[in-house]
Amino acid sequence: MSLNPVRHITVDAHDPWQLAQFWSLVTGYPVSDEDSPGDDEVLLEAPEPGWPGLLFIRVPEAKAGKNRVHLDVQPPAGTRDEAVQRFLAAGATLYDDHRSPDGLGWATLRDPEGNEFCVERSALERGLIQP
Repeated sequence: MSLNPVRHITVDAHDPWQLAQFWSLVTGYPVSDEDSPGDDEVLLEAPEPGWPGLLFIRVPEAKAGKNRVHLDVQPPAGTRDEAVQRFLAAGATLYDDHRSPDGLGWATLRDPEGNEFCVERSALERGLIQP
């Protein structure tokens, strides 16, 4: 068995619990049973063994500038545009829109603490799964 060398993807946060709640909605990853509001570290557990979790760690400083690394999200169900609307309703903001009239492209959003991420066409829209 080969182990994935990436254990966690770590995100600095002012409020790790709140940010983890948002990203749980985006990814479907559950918050660890060991974490609770007010914790300095909150883990979203990957749904499959060997996949990296998302770890949110409290830091005092504000985000400065554009992320050097970001996540590209491919919704597993529905459409890219439905996912964008769901994430906006949950507290994201639209940063840059690269969607085109022919249905291609992506939307760059910012999470509630300003971290950029991209929402690409869904697995359904790419023909990777059947409706």
